Amino acid sequence: MAAAPAWRRLRFWRDDYGGVTGLGIMLTLTTCVIAAIALDVARLRAAQSQLQIMADAAAHAALYYRDTHSAAEAKEMALDVVGYGMPADVYGDVLRPEDITFGTWSYELQAFRPSDTSRDAVLVTTERIAENQNGITPYLFGFVGRDTFDVATNSVFTTYRPTCFREGFVAEEVVDIQSNNNYYNGFCIHANGHVELNSNNVFEAGTIVSMPDTGDIVLPQSGFETNEGLEAALRSGVYRLRIINRLPAIIQNFIDEQDTFLPDYITTTTAVDLSGKTLTEADFQTGRLHRAMGANNCKLTLSPSVPLERIVLVTNCEVKFSQGTQLHDVVIATTNTGAKSMNAPSTLQVGRDDHCAEGGGAQMLSLGGMEFASDLRMYGGQLVAKSNIEFSANADGIEGASMISGTRIDGTSNMNMGFCVTGMEDNYEAAYFRMAQ
Repeated sequence: MAAAPAWRRLRFWRDDYGGVTGLGIMLTLTTCVIAAIALDVARLRAAQSQLQIMADAAAHAALYYRDTHSAAEAKEMALDVVGYGMPADVYGDVLRPEDITFGTWSYELQAFRPSDTSRDAVLVTTERIAENQNGITPYLFGFVGRDTFDVATNSVFTTYRPTCFREGFVAEEVVDIQSNNNYYNGFCIHANGHVELNSNNVFEAGTIVSMPDTGDIVLPQSGFETNEGLEAALRSGVYRLRIINRLPAIIQNFIDEQDTFLPDYITTTTAVDLSGKTLTEADFQTGRLHRAMGANNCKLTLSPSVPLERIVLVTNCEVKFSQGTQLHDVVIATTNTGAKSMNAPSTLQVGRDDHCAEGGGAQMLSLGGMEFASDLRMYGGQLVAKSNIEFSANADGIEGASMISGTRIDGTSNMNMGFCVTGMEDNYEAAYFRMAQ
């Protein structure tokens, strides 16, 4: 066969027909590589987000249960939470007991310090790593020798105690306080329903008046004009009253002679069992736990001629305090559910009048309500009731006061509400939780 003409051979070498196909192949390969990288990055991001959610959930669960359980039990609860969200048969061991550490957290230093006995903070690490045989398998990078990626996340949760529960008036439904009261820096009034106030109250800078919707506050027609500082004190917020839910367990702890909730000045858990309807200082032993359990609808009168000091009394009776009763380093608790499960005709002093010095406070706990007709004085004192708290206070007799009601608080007029901080060390509190890191 004759050779092709020279012009035809030259045309073949210059022909670019179909050249775009090669470019298309190159672009397709490039697009596939970019897509594979994007898929791998998205896969890693999704895994990291999932691990972070589990770390946060586990840290919250661990610290929540650590408040009332052992460290081992709290860790088990955290493991159960993660096991439910990321089952081990699918994701491997995302969280192990050794990845949960209790300790303390410094906001100033932004640092966590381990402590096995602490209930204040927890550090949780969740991870999917090759060492645990649950690393993240990539799409593209496996072709270049990278079989897995390690992903780990941390979460730190800490406890805190809202100021309102340390000193102030807190109610699940309503706080209703009347006229001519003075509230000083740091004092707090909170209701998960609403707050009601009358006229001529003064709120010093730094006081707080809060409820879910500040527009629900109930005021006289004069409103903010006759309540100096109120508008600046208003806040929106809701608190779960966890201490109310813990009341039955705290009081039962006393009945069962357990030491979990006993103050430090009680030297033994063995209870002194008391009988009789009226008790004086002669019936009590300093540094001891006392029980006075009666029949249904029993009534108990406390009528000491000197201040009661360094005792705990638990009862199932209605407790009446005689005029002039003083409680210094004392806890009185009752399972009675009546509206007047604790009551006094006049001049009940809860806590030592020591100008906010450490110690000397007193706590009164009830599964019912409390009613104090007149001249209630509180100096580092705490009242916690599942039902209503109704009181009339001495004008200069409030200096360090905490009242917490599962329903409502009703107070009268002409009171000065001072803020102490110290002297409230033995208050019964329930921890609240927040993410630190």
